[in-house]
Amino acid sequence: MSSSSSYGLSHLSGRTTLPYAQRSPSPPASAYFSNFGPDHDHDPEPTPDADSHFAYSTTLRRHQQHSESFSPNTSGSFPTLGSLSSVVSVEGTSGLWKRAVGFVKSRLGLQEQDLENGYADTARKDSPQETSSGKFAHISAEDTLSHFQSSPTNGLPSSHVPALREEYGYNEFSVSAPEPVLIKFAKTVYESPLILLLCGSALVSALMGNIDDAVSITVAVLIVLTVGFVQERRSEKSLEALNKLVPHHCHLIRDGQALHVLANELVPGDIVTFTTGDRIPADVRLVSAVDLEIDESSLTGETTSRRKDAETCMHANGGAIGAAEAAALAERTCIAYMGTLVKNGRGSGVVIATGKDTEFGVIFSMMEDVEERRTPLQLKMDELAKQLSILSFGVIGIICVIGVLQRRPWLEMFTIGVSLAVAAIPEGLPIVTTVTLALGVLRMSRHKAIVKKLHSVEALGSVSVICSDKTGTLTKNEQTVTELYTVDEAVHLDPATQVHSAGRITPAVRKALEIGALCNNASLSRNEEGVYVGQSTDVALLNVLSSLSLDDPRKNFTRLSEKPFNSEIKYMAVSGTHSGPTVNGPSQEMHYIKGSIDAILDRCKFYYVSDSSTPGLDSHTRSIILQKAQNTASRGLRVIAMAYGYGSVDSYGKLPSLASSGPVPSRSASPNLDQQKSNLVFVGFQAMFDPPRKGVSDAIGLLQKAGVQVVMITGDAEQTALAIAKDLGLIVGRGVHASSQSISGPGSLSAVAGSGSYCLTGQMIDRMSKGQLKEMVGGVSVFARTTPRHKMAIVEAFHSRGAVVAMTGDGVNDAPALKMADIGVSMGKSGTDVAKEAADMILVDDNFSTILPAIEEGKSIFHNIQNFLVFQLSTAAAALAMITLSTMFGLSNPLNAMQILFINILMDGPPSQSLGVDPVDPIVMRRPPRRKDEPIISKRLLYRVLFSASMIVIGTLYIYAYALSDDHMTKREQSMTFTSFVFLDLISAIQNRGLSCSITANRMLLTTVSISFLSQLALIYVPFMQSIFQTEALGSSDMTTLLCLAGLSFGLHEARRRWERKIEREMGGWPGEMV
Repeated sequence: MSSSSSYGLSHLSGRTTLPYAQRSPSPPASAYFSNFGPDHDHDPEPTPDADSHFAYSTTLRRHQQHSESFSPNTSGSFPTLGSLSSVVSVEGTSGLWKRAVGFVKSRLGLQEQDLENGYADTARKDSPQETSSGKFAHISAEDTLSHFQSSPTNGLPSSHVPALREEYGYNEFSVSAPEPVLIKFAKTVYESPLILLLCGSALVSALMGNIDDAVSITVAVLIVLTVGFVQERRSEKSLEALNKLVPHHCHLIRDGQALHVLANELVPGDIVTFTTGDRIPADVRLVSAVDLEIDESSLTGETTSRRKDAETCMHANGGAIGAAEAAALAERTCIAYMGTLVKNGRGSGVVIATGKDTEFGVIFSMMEDVEERRTPLQLKMDELAKQLSILSFGVIGIICVIGVLQRRPWLEMFTIGVSLAVAAIPEGLPIVTTVTLALGVLRMSRHKAIVKKLHSVEALGSVSVICSDKTGTLTKNEQTVTELYTVDEAVHLDPATQVHSAGRITPAVRKALEIGALCNNASLSRNEEGVYVGQSTDVALLNVLSSLSLDDPRKNFTRLSEKPFNSEIKYMAVSGTHSGPTVNGPSQEMHYIKGSIDAILDRCKFYYVSDSSTPGLDSHTRSIILQKAQNTASRGLRVIAMAYGYGSVDSYGKLPSLASSGPVPSRSASPNLDQQKSNLVFVGFQAMFDPPRKGVSDAIGLLQKAGVQVVMITGDAEQTALAIAKDLGLIVGRGVHASSQSISGPGSLSAVAGSGSYCLTGQMIDRMSKGQLKEMVGGVSVFARTTPRHKMAIVEAFHSRGAVVAMTGDGVNDAPALKMADIGVSMGKSGTDVAKEAADMILVDDNFSTILPAIEEGKSIFHNIQNFLVFQLSTAAAALAMITLSTMFGLSNPLNAMQILFINILMDGPPSQSLGVDPVDPIVMRRPPRRKDEPIISKRLLYRVLFSASMIVIGTLYIYAYALSDDHMTKREQSMTFTSFVFLDLISAIQNRGLSCSITANRMLLTTVSISFLSQLALIYVPFMQSIFQTEALGSSDMTTLLCLAGLSFGLHEARRRWERKIEREMGGWPGEMV
């Protein structure tokens, strides 16, 4: 046994696994599936009710969790009475006290120390135990099998499985079950202070005998609950249609028999086998691997597949055993991680971790620990509800004081005060907010975006920073050939173009394309989804043939031998014969090779122009080729060189010369064949990279123009990340030079800034304190070599700067940051189950550009809600002022109860609701994001409320004074006062539409105002209505006076709107304090 193995096992003997949250008793996942077979042709089929027990896939199980013990590691949740009693029965009261003290210390100690230390220290405290993959990566396969008492041929004995499952649980993750309908309704009420305020108002109104107010407020609350519930249910149904239940199954060996089971059934020690196209079912220590390459992008963020083998990994620091440090996650070449995809080859291994003990589980636990954040609009509504509550009590107090001073009955004044306070609360606000958000969600669904919760669509409108994962979000997560080079030619291909013309392809370029396809281990045909299955580089070399309308040459090629790629020789070679006639005869065996430019060029003595021309490769030509390759690689592209020769891979050293009839001299007399293979013909090289998604660059440009900082976060190397960032048009390097002096030392940010790199890596973040990272993130747009903890740290740093953060991603490693952000956006097609579960919005077609209309919707919704609020508050203020003034001066009430009710309907009814559906302002994207601490009613809007209310009050008082001939209020005088108030209020509704919205743009507003105008005329001129509202028909002169007053109000409002538009043009945004 090796020393490293001895060290690992000595530590494992006393290991303690991560606490597994025991689930409530329920049937195992396999109970909901049938039709298991020993091969891949028979996938498990779900039962009709299976969907209700899982989220997206069988990995995420919907059942309630409860903790069996009181431990500080249970995600901070409080224990149940049952768990407390079990602790007392086993450990006594002293044991319970120790656990409680340890829990509090762990929570408080961690928070206090986090404020002082860097993120590296925080990460170590958050994960004091090394994961199973970190341990077993440095232990041989034989010792790992011995530890789990398993066999590579027979697997685990079935008799061991029950005990192992009792210890480790099922290989699954528990997520919350959908809430019952009644609970959702109840949460809508008690989680919204504004709804609570309205419910309180309805109760007080009912107790005071104001049944009409109580009924109207109750109806408003019911409308809000119904609209919100129905729309969120529609989103849930859309998600169900998008995500059909995917059973994660696997092939394992137990008792020497091959079994096909759900991955949920695995336990540590099981032997699993996998091949190209399979998902790894758990964390696995490889026992055997044949050309095995695994795509770990969902876990690490790296685009290139990782080559795997069964060899024990070296420790990261190469130091003494006592101070040995586990290899980095991406460097554990003998470990296959749960949820990653086999892109090439096959392998087998022993399960070393399941469920929350896996690396997938560690990230899932991080996600669970993140608390959901309320959206900016929800916070503003909460704040507004508090302000309205204070206003209501203030109104009651003022009215009571006036009554005391006038020596009027206090109960009468209190009743008047309560009525006014209730009238001051805009019960239509929740309705218009909910309806407007629901319409926004519907419009987003037409853009192929599913919004889980209504408020999330508005949150995007206030986003000031978008942190986007690169792989699979900004880019396609598939290698694509974009450049082809031969000695005499360079061909550039647009990755956004599906088909290119093949008419002008030279023989050399065609030869390079053929070699890329022949020296290839991807599938011979496309799968059901229309894609090749295999290593990403191989798939790219085949896809370029299709884009150039060329046939796959493998159809006419019989492979006889192969030398697989490995990291030492850095090339792959195949040999075989072509079935059709060739220039060199029909049956001659050909040798094809591809690999790194250095490995290939060193083996070449000639270069290819055509089948009849292969000139010698002199030093000058060789240096030109190398320079081209280096320039290409410096732009973040991956270079794959191509060459060919004659004969078998195994006997190439015995072949004759390729360019002459004489014998080919070997490089030396050594029998080593690799040293003799120096007479190949260099053909050219293909350059590929993971290209940006279509439309992403344009979307980023528009977002940056709108003042939104777009940040790219990736697990790739700095050079690749910066190259992609430039292609995407990201603004790189804002302010880094100015602030980089705060950190010094080797590899510090000052060195990065000095080199013009403007890129922060995970290592740099580890060396920073929270304060330093907060200072730096504002000027950095590219973060490379990051882990999930780094992504969370970046989001937290932006939050501490007061930013509203959106996070986009598709991988498991993005899930914690998706949940921590103000709004998380996941991909629908390429997104993992955990990412979709954590996100607030899902892009069905994986189109990053969909974020643009989402932000437009969000900004437009907030803008419309503000316009609605201005109208409602100005109407309420005018009505309050009228009644308060008449009460103070002991005048007759200018409006009776039925007239006030009609005005209240106008304030909360169709005209006001129509303001919520103003079309999107064409200049909305040019406005910078609003500040996080900006109130929903800003000073500018408050001035507009005062202006609109003043217009109504002054105009109505003028008519009141004009019509009042004596101290007695007649029907004519009250009708004129009532009509003037309604006309002025309708003018206020029209003129509080969006500043750039023409009078005919919002047809619904125009229609509802017209209907309200005709309704008011009916109240005056229809006899039946006259008796109800105590009005009388007005003469032509009175009506002319009212219409002239309304026209004057319209003109003054228009002057105010022009002034505001002028200020906006000068400021380039909103006036005054608006950002």
